[in-house]
Amino acid sequence: MIKKYTVKELNKDTARKTICIQIDPADNVVVAMENLSKGHSLHINGITLVLQEDIPAGHKIALRHFNTGDYIIKYGYPVGHAIQPVMAGAWVNEKNIKTNLEGLQDYTYHPQPAPVLPGKEEMSFKGYCRKNGEAGIRNELWIIPTVGCVNGIAQQLANMLQRETQGVGVDAIVAFPHNYGCSQLGEDHENTRKILRDMALHPNAGGVLVVGLGCENNQTGAFRELLGEFDTERIRFMETQNVADELETGMQLLRGLYDLASGDVRTDIPCGALRVGLKCGGSDGFSGITANPLLGVFSDYLVAQGGATVLTEVPEMFGAETILMNRSESEEVFDKAVHLINDFKRYFIENKQPVYENPSPGNKAGGISTLEEKSLGCTLKAGHSIVRNVLQYGDRLHTNGLNLLSAPGNDLVAATALASAGCQLVLFTTGRGTPFGTFVPTVKIATNSNLFARKPNWIDFNAGTLLEGETMESSVKRFIRFILEIAGGAYTNNEKNNYREIAIFKTGVTL
Repeated sequence: MIKKYTVKELNKDTARKTICIQIDPADNVVVAMENLSKGHSLHINGITLVLQEDIPAGHKIALRHFNTGDYIIKYGYPVGHAIQPVMAGAWVNEKNIKTNLEGLQDYTYHPQPAPVLPGKEEMSFKGYCRKNGEAGIRNELWIIPTVGCVNGIAQQLANMLQRETQGVGVDAIVAFPHNYGCSQLGEDHENTRKILRDMALHPNAGGVLVVGLGCENNQTGAFRELLGEFDTERIRFMETQNVADELETGMQLLRGLYDLASGDVRTDIPCGALRVGLKCGGSDGFSGITANPLLGVFSDYLVAQGGATVLTEVPEMFGAETILMNRSESEEVFDKAVHLINDFKRYFIENKQPVYENPSPGNKAGGISTLEEKSLGCTLKAGHSIVRNVLQYGDRLHTNGLNLLSAPGNDLVAATALASAGCQLVLFTTGRGTPFGTFVPTVKIATNSNLFARKPNWIDFNAGTLLEGETMESSVKRFIRFILEIAGGAYTNNEKNNYREIAIFKTGVTL
């Protein structure tokens, strides 16, 4: 967990309050907790520092003079180097700092000792026990198109069943349109098939209707075989070119699924059955101080209970990857983690794109200047647990503990990949806010109280209280209770607003 070093205001006419944070004692920058004005004096580590310019909240302030080429240290690690002289008290941002990262790297395994995790507790949630033994936290009816050509039919069927049942008896009735399933080759075609397969098998669904066209690449017969063993009562198929009236036939199938799912009841399930995705987006300078460390503590807690957490966004591991790699439980897992990182770097290189230009305009506006800085804050979501396994894109989760998953940083694609791996919910930290949700509950955790207050219809939980005196111990206890309520049926904002989408990773040719 991050250790905070507070800096007190020097103005004797006001109450002393924390206005900057030094995250690690080795850091040569501090983070402003509020907007600060040029000329403001700070008393830091026995010295007086005068601000050389206005500093926005969440941004970095130089603790000393930097010459060109000097390392900028944050989180105890270099996050880049100065590309011009920077005065003490100046604003450190993307205009005067540059990444240290370049090219592919060779890695050597330096295993770390297993951390001391929290004790096991007898905690449970009210969920749905599925026929194959998996646990669902929702009991929804899903209509999944095999190809984009039948998106309209899938949506119309969902609307018709919603009107007929008024949604009573199940948690939701949802169609999941997408653009793919035909005119794809090789890996793209398989990625589409695997993501849709994973959705069909997901325990949050009490019933699934797979709707095909008939002439697409993603043929329903081959797709049925891809599912392997499955509950044939709960997953049904319709090929629209081969039925007289696709709406009438679809409704007959859906009514049968509805009759089954509406009889399901919640039962007590140990919290160790939870599988949780870890994601961030719209990050700011507080992400690595509040919400991401909170998720890290929660991840360690859930792992200690026998549950599973999954970290993805591979490009946002660049610069912090060795921290994760050396937590691998074995050399075999370490080798998988090396391939995870270098394969994604090759993906950038093969497409003639810069590997390390990741921070978005929103990230930079929020105080994140380089990929190392973003990655060091991002990987805090994984806590300190040992990495038990590494999953390829579209793989289904089968190992408890902390897992790494291959997927890009794009919010919709990565969140879909986490849910497809088998996560019953996705925890999503944000400093700037976003309304979207994937096909499982997508919990938005604010890094700052201002965002939580401004966007109550987007944000579900406020981690900004960690900047205002709440201890991590208090915050994580509150968070655990909150997550168990979500797992037990309390709706997230994306569910209340019916913001539910899927996005499938595409890399190659479209015919």
